[in-house]
Amino acid sequence: MYLHIGNNKIIRTKDVIGIFDADTATVSKITRAYLSQKEKSGLLTTATEEVPRSFVLYGKKNNEKICFSLLSAKTLAHRNEAENEK
Repeated sequence: MYLHIGNNKIIRTKDVIGIFDADTATVSKITRAYLSQKEKSGLLTTATEEVPRSFVLYGKKNNEKICFSLLSAKTLAHRNEAENEK
């Protein structure tokens, strides 16, 4: 199954590790450093040109990627749960 995170970007639901609210998660210096490291490594993408509301951590262990989304974390979590129930 797939999770649509906006602007024609989809991620396999089995690869989703976590869905985070961009406003609250980026308060931590550790999270900001992690996101910066992923961006420098080319493992950070975005499904929006506007200010993102959430981001999805996905992939395999030791090869995680991040994608920012305009959709809220609550909406993405609901979509992910709905897809996993199918």
